[in-house]
Amino acid sequence: MIVIVIIGVVYTLAVMQLKSVDEKKFTPSFLNLKEYLSSFLKEDAKSVRLLCLDDCSECGVYVDGEKVESFESFFDESVEVYRYDFLLGALRVKDSVYFNEEDVQEDVCFSFKMYNNSISEQVFVSYKEKVYDYTSYFEKTAVYSSLEDLVETKEKLAQKVMQ
Repeated sequence: MIVIVIIGVVYTLAVMQLKSVDEKKFTPSFLNLKEYLSSFLKEDAKSVRLLCLDDCSECGVYVDGEKVESFESFFDESVEVYRYDFLLGALRVKDSVYFNEEDVQEDVCFSFKMYNNSISEQVFVSYKEKVYDYTSYFEKTAVYSSLEDLVETKEKLAQKVMQ
């Protein structure tokens, strides 16, 4: 009887630990941005977006256009977003405008979108002497020490594909 009680207590403690780990939301960063946004995608959701307006002091997570979470930003407005073009290299994505539900125009400081199939926008982000590459579909975010290093890696990959 004592063994059964001990097993029951251990089982209860283990289940409670698993629930607490599952319920905790981790803090977003550029390194874990894809994983963070994936945690908001449910079966019926089509997309999730991180949207930071104005001076990037506050951001929101939007699932299918509806805001589900707000948090204080982990970066400032010095963040730069780029796309890679085989012929032109790194192209800076220009600042854009967001229209909210009341059709009020707001300046976008940063925006990143993921779809339910875990494919994200094909961009890379430069912030504080590091460049985060989100162009890989199934691999974790690669981090480079400079924009030049990333472009060089992309060019080598493109040359390999062309051969």
